[in-house]
Formats: sequence, structure tokens, C-alpha cells
Amino acid sequence: MKKNLPFCLSIVAATLLVACSPATPTKQANNNEAVSVVASAPVAEKIPYEMVMHGDTRIDSYYWMRDDKREDPKVLAHLEAENHYADAMLAGTKPLQTELFEEMKSRIKKDDDSVPTRSGSFYYSSEMRGDNEYPVYVRSSDFAGTDKQALLDANKLAEGHEYYNLGGLSASPDDKLLAYAEDTLSRRIYSIKFKDLLSGELLGDELQGTSGTTLWANDNKTVYYIKKDPQTLLGYQVFRHTLGTPQEQDELVYEESDNTFYTGISKSKDDSLIYIHHSSTETSGVSLIDANNPNAPPQAFVPREAGLEYEVAKLGDTFYVLTNLDAQNFRLMKVAADKLGDKSHWQEVIAHRPDVQLQGFELFNQHLVYQQRHNGQSELFVQKLSGGPAHKLSFNDNAYMVHLYGNNELDNPALRVYYTSMTTPGTHYDVDLNSFALNQLKQQPVLGDFDSANYASERLFVEARDGAKVPVTLVYRKDKFKKDGTNPLYQYGYGSYGATMDPGFSSNRLSLLDRGIVYAIAHIRGSEMLGRPWYEDGKKLTKKNTFNDFIDVTKALVAQGYGHKDKVVAAGGSAGGLLMGAVINQAPEHYLAVAAHVPFVDVVTTMLDESIPLTTNEYDEWGNPNDKTYYDYMLSYSPYDQVKAQAYPHLLVTTGLHDSQVQYFEPAKWVAKLREMKTDSNMLVFKTDMEAGHGGASGRFKRLHDTALEYAFFLDRLSK
Repeated sequence: MKKNLPFCLSIVAATLLVACSPATPTKQANNNEAVSVVASAPVAEKIPYEMVMHGDTRIDSYYWMRDDKREDPKVLAHLEAENHYADAMLAGTKPLQTELFEEMKSRIKKDDDSVPTRSGSFYYSSEMRGDNEYPVYVRSSDFAGTDKQALLDANKLAEGHEYYNLGGLSASPDDKLLAYAEDTLSRRIYSIKFKDLLSGELLGDELQGTSGTTLWANDNKTVYYIKKDPQTLLGYQVFRHTLGTPQEQDELVYEESDNTFYTGISKSKDDSLIYIHHSSTETSGVSLIDANNPNAPPQAFVPREAGLEYEVAKLGDTFYVLTNLDAQNFRLMKVAADKLGDKSHWQEVIAHRPDVQLQGFELFNQHLVYQQRHNGQSELFVQKLSGGPAHKLSFNDNAYMVHLYGNNELDNPALRVYYTSMTTPGTHYDVDLNSFALNQLKQQPVLGDFDSANYASERLFVEARDGAKVPVTLVYRKDKFKKDGTNPLYQYGYGSYGATMDPGFSSNRLSLLDRGIVYAIAHIRGSEMLGRPWYEDGKKLTKKNTFNDFIDVTKALVAQGYGHKDKVVAAGGSAGGLLMGAVINQAPEHYLAVAAHVPFVDVVTTMLDESIPLTTNEYDEWGNPNDKTYYDYMLSYSPYDQVKAQAYPHLLVTTGLHDSQVQYFEPAKWVAKLREMKTDSNMLVFKTDMEAGHGGASGRFKRLHDTALEYAFFLDRLSK
């Protein structure tokens, strides 16, 4: 329940130095003119907190904003004060926010169904209706949906919750029971429930504190799930639960003792095995459990080895292994089921290529499908297991995103593919595995006067300061664009964890393009756009390449006439928020306005605190600051530590009080320090969603308000 704290709390007035100003502008008569009295920015109290490491002393004056329980009146009052101030400062954009929200909402088809995917004996899909925020999940015995059965109505389940996320739907092997998971706090901690699909009744079993994934053993009464540490939020224990018994009696099957690893679970396509996945940034492994034996212990595929990464899939008596063994860009191997435990038995299927990254693969009874990335573009190949040349699937756009989904059965005659580009709405295909013919099942409708022919996308490479060629994808509306340096430019980036932001369509983005804004994705180092080396050249002690690349892309796009030097805005979230923070410390003069969403900005302090959720798993990404080399390097770019007395762009900062990935107090402290240090009069607003977490608001329409806020903020600044 949201706590409605008054804007000014007398109980904390003596300790919390927050300017008590009107929550919204008021009007005063002055010579018959209305004059707005703007709220004063909140000023946070400074309480010095000393931190000493490697002989270096740092003073954090805003450390007091950390409240792990999220119930300290002083902290909550400050966040509410910031929210009121943001509302006041953005009051003039409210009509534009409403206009943008309605505009974006009007492009969404209200009655919309997903494409059914086969799993076992049924085809599963979801249905959106009217103004509902959430779907209804259904299944049918055929693709056409002739005997549709409603499984869950997420709208009813979400009633009474400010936030709701439904995940982990999993039917039992006999199709009579359904497991599903609920998160009502946005901390990514789920409760698992079970529904009898014949009677419609809920079973008495409820599993608390889980990751949300449920896997069924083949006896229809045993399930596997992962329990999370409530403090660090790491999923580290795999339990086996028997329906009808209390959770306290569940059997601990596996416990991860190394807190730098994530734990995941999945099931083989032939349903014979439960996989336990052990994943850190630079090492991974798999353990196997016999799904036909409810008492089976896990067996390591091969002993875990630092630096060795692999994933497996089973076909008959053979395992296929995607691995970095002697292959920086990965290769595909195979091994007989009776040769497990020793990687010397692995045999090569697809060799390593230094200029091509092997990204993933999918197995069918007669076919191998694999995905690779060459020169920054994903490619799909279909290979008959009996031999012969691999066939490359062709697509029309020069830059696009393609991925596989819903290929749950080994005997599928077709490959399910999702395809999109900056100008092509999301399109679903079934690809015949023998003829390679593409059967379009659905293209996401965009209501209104949308015509993809009105837009153009470009793909180019920009030379960074060290000579590296950075890929960039651009999209703009043809009749609004002139390559003469007059258009506003919106630049997006992420650049961490090897996450590659492939160019995809966004109907929301049309609201920018139709107003003449050029939209650019900078595929900077730290992603895997140019393969694994591109990622490794943008993490740990090379992390600054990520920030330099982003700035160099901005400068090059302006120089080449894609954007006006005084009309560049930029946005990023989470690790992309760290990117924004580092960029505006280093080169604020290149950006008119910046949006940093759920930003990871207090790098050193967070990475030194193993009690903060997910910290330990990040050491191989950022480095471990307990080592002085990493401490010094991280400190040199950490946005919070590097805030200085200088002019900054207009800033919009957002967070969620219950964020499980980046704790709310990181951006809260950052904003307070920026207010203290910055020398400009530019706008700095900070919004905390008091009900949401890392992903923002739930619901298909509610989250549009967040997008409308960012777009209105940028458009308002660009109009000045």
C-alpha cells in the first residue's frame, strides 16, 4: 500500500533539510498577469559517512538515504519531496504527456492475440482485450484454437495490487495441472501456485521466495524450483517439492556455495532431463537430473572450470555443446551421453571463427538451426543433420533483429522465428525446415496512418578515438529529415554484460520520428555487436571504452549532419544509466538533456557491499574493488564519485522504490550530490515510483506513462 506522506513533515523538519514548497506552481496576480511560482528543489541533509579502502578515504554525505526495509520516514519523505518537485517542474509538460500517452496508446490494437506455440499436446497463447492491462492465457489442442480453454486471467489476479507480474506458467506432463508464479512487489521474488485445470480450483500448495520458474518431473506430482536469498536476491538453492506436502519438507537438491554464480533451471526438449544452470560472467556449467526419477541427484556435465563457458542440448543419445573452449567467439561440439564428465570427448560440429560469433542453436529430430553474428548482424542457418550445406535464411532489411522462440518440440516441422527492424513491426514466421519457405503468421499491427515506407533506417560505422569502428543504427522519418545538421538527435546506449541492443521496431518511437527527431542506437563496446572481443574490450579495466564510444558516436553523428550540436538528447537505463552518468561527467557539453532510468551510478560503494542484491555476481563484469587495481579504476569513472562543480545537461532521473537490480538509493544519492555540485540552472528532476521496481510500472498501458514522461521532457527541452 502506498504511503501518502505529506510534502512537508514537521516531525522530521529539524533533521531533513527539504525545501517545503508548493507541490505544484501557484498563480499570483501581478499587473493583471499570471506569474508561476516554481517550487524550490529539495535540499538533502548532509551527514558525513566515512569509508576507507586501500588507504583511500571517501566521504559520502548522503549514505543515510539507504534504507533496506524501505520504511524510514525521513527517507520516504525525501523521495516524496523529490516527486512533488518533479511534478511541479514538469507541470507545463502535462498536456504534452497526455497527448503522447494517447498517441502511443492509439497505435496499440486493443484486441490482440499472441501467436500460439506448441508445448506437448497443446498450443498456448495469450489474449488482450479492450482496455485490459494484462492478458488472458489460453490453450487449445490445435493452432487454430477451435477448443480454446482459458487458463488464467491476469487481470483478475492483479486486482488489488499496484504492481503485478505473472510468470513461470508451466503445465504438468499430463496437462492436468498448471504452475504459475506471482510477483506483487516488483522485487523479482515470486510465489508459486498450482491450479487444477480440470476443476479450476487452486491446490493448497504455495511456494514462497522463489525465482518464479517451475519445472515438472515426469510423475506429475514432483516439481523443481529455485529459492532466493531474501537479502542478496540471488537464486542459489534448487528444491524438489512434492504436491500435497508443506514447503518446509521440500528436499534441497542443489545449493550454490559460490555467490558469484547465478542458478537457473530448465528441461530438455525430450523431457528426460532437468538442467541446473550455473552461470557467472566468465564461467558457466550444467548439472543434469533424471526427470523420471523423483529421487535423482544432480550430475555435473563436466567439472566446473574457471573461464569455461558452455550450454547443452540433448538429441537422442547425443549432447550438443555450445562452448568457448579454445574459441573466444564460441564453437559447437557434441558428445555421446555415455561420455559425460570429460570434455576431451567433445567432437567439433561447427568450428570457431575469429570474425564470426556463434550465438546459439536449436535442435530438431532431423535439423540443426544455428544463429551467428557477422559484422554486427545476426544470421540464421538451417543444417540437415544427415549432411549437406547449411542454408542461410534471407531477410529484407539492412539492419534487423531476429530470434527464435517457441521451438519446444523436437518433431516440429517448422522453425518459429521473430523478426523486426527499425522500420518493420514485429513479425512472426514459421520457416519450413526442408523447403525453407517463410510462412508469415502475424505482423504486429500499428493502428493509425503508419506506413513503413515513410521511414528510413541506416547502418553505419563511426571511428572512435582509438581507431575502433563502432556500429550505429539510425532511423528517421524521410520527409522530416535533412542531413544538414538541423534535426534533433536522440541517442540510446547500454554497453554492458555483452547485451546487444539489436535494431527493432517501436511504435512508441514514432512519436519522436514524426516530430523530426533522428533516433540512433550506439552499439558501443561492452555489448557483443561485433562478437565476444567487442564485449571484452568494454568491461573491467577497459570499461571506459564504453563511455568514450558513446561520446565519439555523438560527435560523429553531429559532424556528419545527422543532428544539431545543440539538440542532442540521450537516454539509458540500469547499466545504461551508469553510461549516462559517466558521459555527462566527462563531456556534458555535447548533450542538451539526458534521461537516466534506474541508473547504476554508485559503482564502488555498491561493489564493495556483498549484502546488496546481486553484487557478487558482478565482479567479472566490473572488477572486484577489494583489489586496489580495480578500486582505483572503478573510482575514476563511478558517476557518483566523479560528480564535480560544472554545468550539466537537463536531467531526468527515475527509479523504483522496490528495485531489485539497482537499489533506489543510488540515484537518490546521485541526484542530491548533483544538486549540491552542479553550477548550471538546468532542470534536474527525480521521479521515484513508490510501487514499482527495476522494470517500472506493470501493465501494457500503464507503462506508457513512463515513456510519455521521458518523451515530453525531451521535447519540452528541445522546444526552448
